Amino acid sequence: MFNQALALQQANREAGGHYIGYVAMARQLTAWRNSAETSWLKEAHVHPLQHALKDLEKAYKNFFEKRADFPRFKRKGQRDSFRYPDPKQTKLDQANGRIFLPKLGWLRYRNSRQALGELRNVTVSLSGGRWFVSVQTRREVEIPVSQGGAVGIDLGIARFATLSDGTFYAPLNSFKRHEAALRKAQQAMSRKTQFSSNWKQAKARVQRIHARIGNARRDYLHKTSTAISQNHALVFVEDLQVRNMSRSAAGTTEAPGKQVRAKSGLNRAILDQGWFEFRRQLDYKLAWNGGHLMAVPPRNTSRTCPACGHVTADNRCTQERFACVECGFEENADVVGAINVLRAGHARLACEVSGAARPPAAGTRRGESALSG
Repeated sequence: MFNQALALQQANREAGGHYIGYVAMARQLTAWRNSAETSWLKEAHVHPLQHALKDLEKAYKNFFEKRADFPRFKRKGQRDSFRYPDPKQTKLDQANGRIFLPKLGWLRYRNSRQALGELRNVTVSLSGGRWFVSVQTRREVEIPVSQGGAVGIDLGIARFATLSDGTFYAPLNSFKRHEAALRKAQQAMSRKTQFSSNWKQAKARVQRIHARIGNARRDYLHKTSTAISQNHALVFVEDLQVRNMSRSAAGTTEAPGKQVRAKSGLNRAILDQGWFEFRRQLDYKLAWNGGHLMAVPPRNTSRTCPACGHVTADNRCTQERFACVECGFEENADVVGAINVLRAGHARLACEVSGAARPPAAGTRRGESALSG
């Protein structure tokens, strides 16, 4: 339905017509359901079909407001899902572990957690050969008062997250653990005739490995973010631009890149950590617990001495060791980065409270430009 509506929008645009709104597109959906060529659409409930049109309208709105690229056609097998937006059409029986969905009837499910509050909508998705049902509810809760203190976090690869108090979390490296198995499964899939039965079985095997990688990563991120959000009221993190950091170094034919293989391995390691998802989870979990998350510029956080404030790349002796060339202060480099993140966050918070200008980057005095890198 999403692809059919998108094709209609593009054909209408090429013909010189204006954007077709949701109401007009919903009337077109009725025509499609009543047409002899697409009468099979009546086998599905109308609400998930209508919601697909709303998803397309939202995609166009994000494009018009320059928040996203132009809508693209969806591909079967990637993020397959559909939603029942009307709570009156669905029923949830948690006591007996079953849920009623229109056109499907009562379905058994394994309950992962209690659904508290008023039922709002139900989303059914397919991932790794398994079906999942996500129930969204609405309820009023009191915002708690967090009793923890403030902490800065330095994100890395050798150490996934290092706190300014010295605590650190070792990386999981979920993709790296399953890389060999994934490579063998992909090689076996490439030797099969495309779209044959054996090829489909090999593809399902690849998808299950990808699902295992994602599940392990999400589980680790949830446990780590929960532990930090429950013990701290104010968390400062580096405002890392992961897309820029993991950009390919291959270059072009006229200007080929340097150390492409090493940069490719670094990109895989960066993306394997899930920094963006970790920050997203920290944000809403801190809000649930009455805390707050603030991002600070990462410039010079690993080059600034927390003891004397001297800034130079020579302070970073190795990837792990920090030794100030000015005062001789020594500490783990990730701990130093977390301490500087904490100090930069306090300075920025003080400026926001007082209404003053944003403070300079770590290790920069007023009236001086920040060191590059």
